[in-house]
Amino acid sequence: MTDRLLSVAEVAEWLGTTERFPRRLVAERRVTFVKVGRHVRIPESALADFIDANTVRPMQRRRPRYGRAA
Repeated sequence: MTDRLLSVAEVAEWLGTTERFPRRLVAERRVTFVKVGRHVRIPESALADFIDANTVRPMQRRRPRYGRAA
């Protein structure tokens, strides 16, 4: 494993949130994490996967088949 392990504070800073949000993600098992003794660490790849899975992509607008009605 060559992933960098991030602390809860680092994850919160990366996401632009308080530390409470990453702690909730861990508590709800919504993100992969590693317990090192009493410390919780989140791999960078797990955080990137979480962000990718929760990213809302823009919809492609369909063009109407016919021109506008007069």
